[in-house]
Amino acid sequence: MFASIAAAALAAATPATIAEHEAACAGKDGWSDPAPPIRIFANVYDVGTCGIVSLLITGPRGHILLDGATEEAAPGIAANIQRLGFQLSDVKIIGASHEHYDHVGGLAELQRLTGATVMSMPSAYLALETGKVDDDDPQLGLHKPYQPAKVGIMLADGFVVRQGPLAITAHATPGHAPGSTSWSWRSCESGRCVTFVYADSVSAVSSDSYRFSDHKRYVTTFRESLRKIERMQCSLLVTPHPAASNLYDRLAGKAPLIDGSACKQYAQRGRAALDARLTKEQAK
Repeated sequence: MFASIAAAALAAATPATIAEHEAACAGKDGWSDPAPPIRIFANVYDVGTCGIVSLLITGPRGHILLDGATEEAAPGIAANIQRLGFQLSDVKIIGASHEHYDHVGGLAELQRLTGATVMSMPSAYLALETGKVDDDDPQLGLHKPYQPAKVGIMLADGFVVRQGPLAITAHATPGHAPGSTSWSWRSCESGRCVTFVYADSVSAVSSDSYRFSDHKRYVTTFRESLRKIERMQCSLLVTPHPAASNLYDRLAGKAPLIDGSACKQYAQRGRAALDARLTKEQAK
């Protein structure tokens, strides 16, 4: 039954071309700016907004959604899933990159619309269940509260989430936020397989009152996460903010979509930015 449903859905799928996506998002990169869905590779689609990625990984026994953008964006994400020919009720699991409004503000509404189970790292659990970031988050005060979601799956570093034949691995990569999570899996098409890494943000962003220099243990953990991402074997990198990995230019053929050094380069940029931030703080 599921196989026939999935085949019919794929036949009806109508993702936008990258040219159509670029036209819809011309001059826009806001968190809630609506964008048409685009296919990245094989069974992986971006159903998010012009400025926030929301990844739909489809399978014959149900789908996995990673990130839900803002509360305002949730209806558009749901409409994008349906435009691709998929039923909302076939989205079985929802995960996130990290617990900030721009990535999880829409989770509660998407959970309501789909009936999916939400999964979370322990360090993001309270934020997702209350809609408020934790006091130890460097960005405390920068993001507005969001509607709480009900967490049904507690993750751990290296935990493999399975939905039918789909298998994606959760990697704890705290730094940008305490609950930052990166994801990896393989997707295949016509005999060609690629290793996806949906790597969480690595920017050292904070409120004006927060100094990374005053939180040495947090900085140590942040650096460990960067090393972890740097060592990941990835051929196709995607990031929650598409510009951070030049996603749309790569899909348009302006830069390589597949690059075995992408994770290493991404982590190195994050490390350089963190070092610059620490140097700037100590100069004051």
